[in-house]
Amino acid sequence: MNVQTSPSPPKTVGSPSLNSVMDLCAADMREVDAHIRQSLDSDVVLINQISNYIIGGGGKRLRPMLLMLSARACGYHGSHHVPLAVIIEFIHTATLLHDDVVDESDTRRGQKSAHAVWGNAATVLVGDFLYSRSFQLMVTLDSMRIMDILADTTNTISEGEVLQLLNMGDPEVTEPAYLSVVENKTAKLFEAACRLGGVIGDQPTDVEEALAQYGNHLGCAFQVADDVLDYDGDGDELGKNVGDDLAEGKPTLPLIHARGRATAEERQLIDDAIRNGSSSDLGQIMDILLRTGSLDSAMNYARQRAELARAALSALPPSPWRDALSFLAEYSVDRKS
Repeated sequence: MNVQTSPSPPKTVGSPSLNSVMDLCAADMREVDAHIRQSLDSDVVLINQISNYIIGGGGKRLRPMLLMLSARACGYHGSHHVPLAVIIEFIHTATLLHDDVVDESDTRRGQKSAHAVWGNAATVLVGDFLYSRSFQLMVTLDSMRIMDILADTTNTISEGEVLQLLNMGDPEVTEPAYLSVVENKTAKLFEAACRLGGVIGDQPTDVEEALAQYGNHLGCAFQVADDVLDYDGDGDELGKNVGDDLAEGKPTLPLIHARGRATAEERQLIDDAIRNGSSSDLGQIMDILLRTGSLDSAMNYARQRAELARAALSALPPSPWRDALSFLAEYSVDRKS
């Protein structure tokens, strides 16, 4: 792919913030939003309703933003970044639709989940539509390299979803088993988004791999921090209820750490909650998490992965785009939602 003249980034003053990062991407993201609306068009009314409901339901478009920033940090000035960002968002949205059915979640981003409004069957099928539409968009880019990366990504995400399903209700899930789900289900799409920025930017293998490593570490940091926020966050800001992971029987890193440090009686309480998918003992379990320092230790792991993400960016030349990527690594573990 040919690299055109590098875009001139807006001038920034002071340290990056989430608002400044979003301003940096604003023009690109407007194109992405327009392309999303165009690509969602279907003769089937229900597809339009559900797709627009979930995609228009908030969210920061973090994964498409990562692709934009990675491409721009590599000096890319073509047009393939827009459909690629849409593909990334469609894959992510499809996983959200399927997740809500599997988890029986009634809330997503502060509103009723799609399956709570339209039911499981319609939600799963529209998720499938988004997957298939994303592959239609891939074909228009006429790149086997892009197809290979995204086909591998969607397959890995599906494996992660199945692994998570197998882990649900199992209190004896180990930290490596938990991290395997995080790597496959969450970090893989972050990794692909950042790698693709290097691919369309015609970067050498070492830079492409550095971007992939950045995305992988960032995705892990983001998910582990999210799992901590499930016990230590603000439900209104999170757009879901605190303790939802416990109610769904998910053995996340805070619980895994707590089990290893708890008394036999406390461990039994945690095990019963995970097996039964119940948050009725959330208050007591919160006390155990705090007493054992398990929320802090899980967040420390997230911060270590965020630091590894920032370190990987040394392969890129200095630019506001690279600064924005570095900020997002910090944001992944310092956010409130």
